[in-house]
Amino acid sequence: MNRERVDFDVVVVGAGPAGLSAAIKLKQLARADGVDRSVCLLEKGSAIGAHILSGAVMEPTALAGLWPNGQAMGGPLATPVTEDHRLFLTPNRAFALPVPPRMGNRGNVIVSLGALCRWLGEEAEKLGVELFPGFAAAEILYDPEGAVCGVVTGKRGLNKKGEASPSFQEGVELHARQTIFAEGCRGSLTRMLFERFALRQRCHPQSYALGIKELWAVDPQRHVVGKVVHTVGWPLPEAVYGGGFLYHCRDNRLAIGLIVGLDYQNPWFSPFEAMQRFKSHPAIRPLLATGRRVAYGARTLSEGGYQAIPELAFPGGLLVGDAAGFLNVEKMKGIHGAIQSGVMAAEAIHALWLPSRAQRGGEVAHYLSRLQASGVWQALYAARNIRPGFEWGLWPGLAHAALESGLLRGRAPWTLQTKRGCPALEEKDRQDPIHHPQPDGVVTFDRTTSIALSHLSHREDQPVHLHLRDGTLPGAIHPVCYGSPETRYCPAGVFEIRADAHGLPRLQINGSNCLHCKTCDIMAPTRNLTWMVPEGGSGPRYDMM
Repeated sequence: MNRERVDFDVVVVGAGPAGLSAAIKLKQLARADGVDRSVCLLEKGSAIGAHILSGAVMEPTALAGLWPNGQAMGGPLATPVTEDHRLFLTPNRAFALPVPPRMGNRGNVIVSLGALCRWLGEEAEKLGVELFPGFAAAEILYDPEGAVCGVVTGKRGLNKKGEASPSFQEGVELHARQTIFAEGCRGSLTRMLFERFALRQRCHPQSYALGIKELWAVDPQRHVVGKVVHTVGWPLPEAVYGGGFLYHCRDNRLAIGLIVGLDYQNPWFSPFEAMQRFKSHPAIRPLLATGRRVAYGARTLSEGGYQAIPELAFPGGLLVGDAAGFLNVEKMKGIHGAIQSGVMAAEAIHALWLPSRAQRGGEVAHYLSRLQASGVWQALYAARNIRPGFEWGLWPGLAHAALESGLLRGRAPWTLQTKRGCPALEEKDRQDPIHHPQPDGVVTFDRTTSIALSHLSHREDQPVHLHLRDGTLPGAIHPVCYGSPETRYCPAGVFEIRADAHGLPRLQINGSNCLHCKTCDIMAPTRNLTWMVPEGGSGPRYDMM
């Protein structure tokens, strides 16, 4: 096949905080040395920030590696944390918990990560980074020696105005001396790299969680700018890891969400329904009852921490951000680590091209040494036992987390292993069914109403990007053994069970509903479903999230 070819020094896949930071730092270093490095950044969303979703409370020092005066330059970091609370919820009450110092948020800021990425994109473009939103990296290129040498763009999608983008056509080869993969959690190309280079051979299995978030416009009388609340307990069963959050942003906006560990065992459990119930709690409902929901979204995150970090470098490329798993579960933060990893990856690649570091493979040692000496790595190591401890249940997990954070402070002489994998669903007859109340249309809603607030856009005749390895398995196994859990774990109603011509269950995939959260790629009980990159420019548009 004859495909158009374009050459760059570096191609970055993914315009999240890690990918953008890497692109910016590469340009800054090249400019300081008086050289010209061509940097291309691909983003499958219709615009920079369109697919970015996070809580999010951020450590403002994360930008110090890019600009010591980042906020003074106009960065969207305008909501300092003023109050920091932890609550334990029962069905009808809320009990205050102490905030461990290492988990505290004083000095941090509440941000819209999408807005932050849009700003980083503008700064990257000023530096000469070639940004291509609306184009997905669909295939990895390898040179004759087996090293990564770039990527191939997928089918051209639509831009944020619904117009065909005039840039690259389908199937353009973007060749690079180095390729940085910043796809975030469970990226389709990152998964291929794991397999080809055995990058996960010497680490623990990754643990995942699903975060579901809504943005509300609330009554100013009930709003406290800068207030941060995290919760544990209800509505999650004791065997389900996770918790809720409420962040009081500027302009009477409230970010509310629920994070659920995807190693839960009951196939009748629904993270979406748990999120709706969370909003009905007596301590939360009054905040929302007179307000208006303005946005909805969902995204998975890698929370395996230190033990689950894969090999980070391979011939021709590096992993950064949540693609590598730099989320700190103890602090419930990943933006700081994503930005710092992007900066360090850029420094490693730049050093590789200096005359004194021209030997191939030098980026591996330099990247790792920089990371291992950083506060990000040290914090991940100190928090390494927090998440595995919750496999014992809520109360033992809380007690162990208090021991690790308060007394041992990461200096425990042991390292716990994750015993549950994802998925960990048991057969339906081994678990009790769960009743989910009907939505009231005031505070709680259904999936259809919710995804309308995600501003989804998929071309009607776009090929389905959710692939079944064996098309007979959903009908033969999932309804019978597991009660069709895909109809519950998906936060967007992508999956339905319908009867075929013979009255047998058939899986209906509504790909146009997909939020690109990757939950199905993680949770399919028989590992039969694979999420592949869709057309560039399709999917949600999280303008305010």
